[in-house]
Amino acid sequence: MARVRLSVAERREELLRAAVEQIEARGVAAVRIADVASALGVSNALVLYHFSSKEQLVAAAFAHAAEADLAHLRRLLGRRSTAVRRLRAAVRWYAPTGQAKGWRLWIEGWAASLRDPELRRVAASLDQEWKAALTRVIAEGAEAGEFRCTDPAAAAWRLTAFLDGLAVQTTAYAGSLSRTAMLRWADAALDRELNLPEEGGSVGVSTSVGEDVAGDGVPAVG
Repeated sequence: MARVRLSVAERREELLRAAVEQIEARGVAAVRIADVASALGVSNALVLYHFSSKEQLVAAAFAHAAEADLAHLRRLLGRRSTAVRRLRAAVRWYAPTGQAKGWRLWIEGWAASLRDPELRRVAASLDQEWKAALTRVIAEGAEAGEFRCTDPAAAAWRLTAFLDGLAVQTTAYAGSLSRTAMLRWADAALDRELNLPEEGGSVGVSTSVGEDVAGDGVPAVG
């Protein structure tokens, strides 16, 4: 059966999805243009027509995977609710919850970006977007008097640094910490940054938000 002819945008989307899958399976260092081509049953030349090098393909795949998660983060933070509820949902969703595949992609990207300037640029830009989105809602909640936070940007940095470090530990040493403990620690970290009472860790998170967070698992990247 002949392959359906795809538009340029559709073909690029297909190649990026395949590249993400191959990076997750093989790692950035080991993945080849040929692996992506073989997974789709196309030629190496076709992949190189859309992406001139492996480095460009990897950077684009990393950005492609992250953009979907950034879109979901924006939806969580854009809900019509208190800043605390929105931040709680975002932090719980971002926290590693046992589905390590997405975090493996981020960790692979971080490691490879040490030697790949293009990937480093992409990863840094995406990271800044995450922090900026959290900073805006923290500032909004502080201005509304929901909590006290004198430096929203620093709070966003500390939160993401804590969750990133937790993800590295739990991905490298699978099973070292339960999902319940990770979520409890994520709640406690947010409470500290917002100067909320410690016992209020789960207060303000409705059942629907909790179910949404649990269902989403971890970000595909970040």
